[in-house]
Amino acid sequence: MAISASMVKELREKTGAGMMDCKKALTETNGDMDKAIEFLREKGLSSAAKKADRIAAEGLTAVSVEGNRAVLLEVNCETDFVAKNADFQSFINDLASQVLAQNPSSVDELLEQKMGEGTVKERLSGLIAKIGENMNVRRFQVVEKTDADSFGAYVHMGGRISVLTVLVNSTNENVAKDIAMHIAAINPRFLSKDQVSAEVVAQEKEILTQQALNEGKPANIVEKMVEGRLGKFYQETVLLEQAFVKDPDITVGKLVQKEGNNASVREFFRFELGEGIEKRQDNFAEEVMAQVKK
Repeated sequence: MAISASMVKELREKTGAGMMDCKKALTETNGDMDKAIEFLREKGLSSAAKKADRIAAEGLTAVSVEGNRAVLLEVNCETDFVAKNADFQSFINDLASQVLAQNPSSVDELLEQKMGEGTVKERLSGLIAKIGENMNVRRFQVVEKTDADSFGAYVHMGGRISVLTVLVNSTNENVAKDIAMHIAAINPRFLSKDQVSAEVVAQEKEILTQQALNEGKPANIVEKMVEGRLGKFYQETVLLEQAFVKDPDITVGKLVQKEGNNASVREFFRFELGEGIEKRQDNFAEEVMAQVKK
């Protein structure tokens, strides 16, 4: 088929590849835009493909709530400067709506879903080409509740940390949000004591026992010391046992009990930007010397 100038322009905008490369890709794929994009990626000619191996540990986390469904998500880019870009932020908002509307089961499925005139993957590739940084959709979590429950949604530091909680048998959104703020600040590992596995308890007891013995404590009181210190471990790591950050005189568990009607925190999710990603360590002295030698 004949390859028009508008088709070449569209492919170039989506991939950032050169004009002649775009024309060749369209010719080779008989004008199929999706196949042309893949052709350019396979040839390493797409700007998005060239940037794909660059570390993206910045970006934003976000929470979006629509009725009884909510989504928590993280999208990464290379610099915090791009995280402030209006197009990047618009993409995240659209992505949250996409997840809530289409309910994908995984990031891979999400990327292949229809979004506008193309797919989510194509929209992302176009954004990469336009802005000039590697980006990726890292993760999302969809949460549901009933009319008798409430969501606690909180975004900290403009998207560095996002938290979503579900407070069941209570429609007090203020309390649910306060708990989400607490989680953002204190970062509990567990919801309740019964969610701490036997393996974790055994490991902690072993560590605490060794600490007590190293302090020269008599063996006959070590066990009591370990039990006492284990209680402190729960207070530091278990949400319901922690002192509430806005009122340290009560625990989060006591705060929830005040709601009555068997209110409880069913679950919580906390996304911290870039957690677990090995971030690039820049050596600026080496970079300067490399420039000098050119």
